[in-house]
Amino acid sequence: MPKIMLRDELLQELLWAYGPGGQEDEVRTVCHRELTPHVDDAWTDDAGNLIGLIRGADPNSDGSQAIRVMAHLDELAMLVKRIESDGSLQLTPAGTMYPGNFGLGPVAILGDQETLVGVLTLGSEHTTKESQRIWETKPDQGDKSLDWLHVYVFTGRTPEELSAAGVRPGTRVCVHRSKRTLIEFGDYLGCYFLDNRAAVTALLQVARELREHGQRPPQDVYLVCTTTEEVGGIGGTYASRTLPGILTLALEVGPTEAEYSTTVSGGPIIAYGDAQALYDKPVADRLLTIATDLELSPQAAVLGAFESDASQAKAAGLTARAGLLCLPTLSTHGYEVIARDAIPAMARVLREFLLHPEPATVR
Repeated sequence: MPKIMLRDELLQELLWAYGPGGQEDEVRTVCHRELTPHVDDAWTDDAGNLIGLIRGADPNSDGSQAIRVMAHLDELAMLVKRIESDGSLQLTPAGTMYPGNFGLGPVAILGDQETLVGVLTLGSEHTTKESQRIWETKPDQGDKSLDWLHVYVFTGRTPEELSAAGVRPGTRVCVHRSKRTLIEFGDYLGCYFLDNRAAVTALLQVARELREHGQRPPQDVYLVCTTTEEVGGIGGTYASRTLPGILTLALEVGPTEAEYSTTVSGGPIIAYGDAQALYDKPVADRLLTIATDLELSPQAAVLGAFESDASQAKAAGLTARAGLLCLPTLSTHGYEVIARDAIPAMARVLREFLLHPEPATVR
C-alpha cells in the first residue's frame, strides 16, 4: 500500500468512506467527529446536511450577514435499475459519469442488510459480432463509446440472495474501497472522489485552525457538509433556504483545462460563473485579492458544464449572493489529481475570507 503522510490521514479516511447521494452516513460520521470539537454548535438538518455554527465576534449581531460555506459529502455513484434472473445488476448513474470514468472492476453494493461485493464488467473482448453488446464498443468494430447499456455487475448471487441482503432497484452501488487508496507522486496526490472529499478536508481544517488560534469571524459562519450535490444540489439549496445569511460560498474541485486557462499546478481557482449562475463579482474579487496577497497564484475562471451548491442555490433564488472557491483538479469526475498543497492553499484563502470578508460581503 502506498505510504500516506500524516496530514493526509483524514483525507484518506474520507476517501475510503462510501457516500453516494442520499446515503452519505459514513462520510457524515467522520465529519461530525472532526467538526464538532471546533464549532459552537453542530447538528444534522432534515436534508441530512451536517452543519457547524461558528458564532461571530459581535454578540449583538442578528445573523443577517452570516456566511454559509458548503462542501458536499456525496460522491458519484450508481443505482441498481433492475436485477436480472441470473443475479446480475443493470445500473444507471447517480450523477454525471460514464463507465469509463471509474473503469471496470470491483464495486460495493450497499444492500439494506448487507454490503456485497460485485464486479462491474463489460464481458470478454474475445468475442465476435454475435456478442453485439460487446462488439459495438470495440474501436475497430462498432466504435461506440462505452455506456451503461453495455455494462453490468456480476454478483455471483441469486436474486433470492440479493433480496435477502436488501438489494433492490434504487440500491446504491459504489466504486469499491480497494480502488480508493490515495497515491502520492512528486508534488501531487491522486484518487477517485477527491470530488469532494478534498474540499471537505479543507473546510474541516479551517474549523480546527480558527478554534486553535482563538479566532472568530466578525459574522456568524455556518460550515455545511451538504448532501446530494451531484444530483440536483438538494442539500445545498435546502440549507441556503433555511439558514440565516446572504452569501453561500461553495468549496469544490475545479477543472484544469486549456479552455479555462487553468492548470493543476496553479493556485486556487476562483469562479466568476458556471452553467447555472453568475457568481457575485465582489465576492469573487475579494477571494482573488486574498489569494493574490497570500502569493498563491490564483486562477480566475468562467466554468462551463459545471455547477455547485452555491450556483444552484443562486439560480433557485435561495441565496442573495454566491461564490465558488475551487481546488485545481485534473480529470474531474474521473481519477482525480490535485497538487499536494492545494488543500492547505484553499484553507488559507477561506480562513482569511471568513475573518476579513470586507469589502465583498458586508455593506
